Amino acid sequence: MKKTRSRSADVREDDGLRLPRPPGLFRRFWARHPLFADVLIALFCLLVSIVPSRDSSPDLPEPFGIVIAVLIPLSVLVACVTLLFRRRHPIVAFAAAFAAEVLFLFLGAPGGTPMVTVAAYSLAVYVSTRAAWAGLGYGLAGLAVVAGGLAGVGAISLQTALNALIGNLVVALIGTLIGINVGGRKRYVAAIIDRSRQLLIERDQQAQLAAAAERARIAREMHDIVSHSLTVIVALSEGAAATPDAARARAAATAAADTARSALGEMRSMLGVLRDDDAPLPLAPITAPAPHDTVVNAQRAGFPVTLSTSGSAELSPAIEHAVSRIVQEGVTNAMRHAPTAKTIAVRVENSADDVTIEIVNDGAVPSTAPSGFGLRGLAERVAHVQGRIDYGRAEGSRWRLRATIPLDIRTADDSEKRK
Repeated sequence: MKKTRSRSADVREDDGLRLPRPPGLFRRFWARHPLFADVLIALFCLLVSIVPSRDSSPDLPEPFGIVIAVLIPLSVLVACVTLLFRRRHPIVAFAAAFAAEVLFLFLGAPGGTPMVTVAAYSLAVYVSTRAAWAGLGYGLAGLAVVAGGLAGVGAISLQTALNALIGNLVVALIGTLIGINVGGRKRYVAAIIDRSRQLLIERDQQAQLAAAAERARIAREMHDIVSHSLTVIVALSEGAAATPDAARARAAATAAADTARSALGEMRSMLGVLRDDDAPLPLAPITAPAPHDTVVNAQRAGFPVTLSTSGSAELSPAIEHAVSRIVQEGVTNAMRHAPTAKTIAVRVENSADDVTIEIVNDGAVPSTAPSGFGLRGLAERVAHVQGRIDYGRAEGSRWRLRATIPLDIRTADDSEKRK
């Protein structure tokens, strides 16, 4: 069964770019068979250019006449052979074509063969426009020097020299102008494709960076939600199991259920952004529990957490979210790593320029384990709002976490919204 080639198979995919086929049936054929095209062009130039070398004989003394009679056809043959390599070595083909034209002067034959046209065209297309004009100037200058010398010694007439110069000027100028037009368009299209490829690579890189940033954001949110809620639930469950008072156990179990339900709602709100439905449900914005709610939940779990606030300021959603998460993570760390703490003090201070969050607890025990994802996520979150954070052991068994966030910020999310 004969296989047919579909039109889509001719569309070349280059690094994700879908490039159209070259227009025209014959143009696509020559583009797919460049060597066959070069062979036909070389044979045509050979047939047309070999005629003057056979129909004319040099009017020179016997030894020189024989040498010239042999060199001229040989130079034509060599020049036509170099046309087969004009795409890779256009300068060689151009020099060989003009060398053959110089030898034509000894025949007294009119100059300007198709070899010069093809060679000048190739120089403009496969090198540059500047090289084409320079080659045209150098070639005609060399031809003029030789023609002038031969006319000066009487080897050829002045009319023959002028005819050779004018003929080569015409055919070389035609090839140069056409080649400049074709070569300029070819280089322009290549530059557009190269720029498109660069944009495609940059787009993929930006998509990868955005995906990595979104994964880090989701990881931070998941950690804050799960870590704090599970810490509170564990503390409430242990308290309910330890107390003999049924009422207190029932209250602790109810508080654990409420905490779990709240965490489930936060996770549902956050993970909703990962849905890929055709008609997604309206999603609630991702929110964090207010510092007061975090402190109340910790107090219900039996931890001595206090909250003090000073000043008042209008916080942007990004700063408000960061403050809530910092308090939540700081209290969670104190509950987890200082279960015997007698004081967990949370302080939020609002000023005209910034907001400061400080969490200090006692009962911290030395630990050689590396810091987990919580502190790393806090550092990323504070950096996102252009703030500063420091944490570590203070005097005695106290642990201190302090973050300062400027009120006048420009976050990455705000920049994306402005775009």
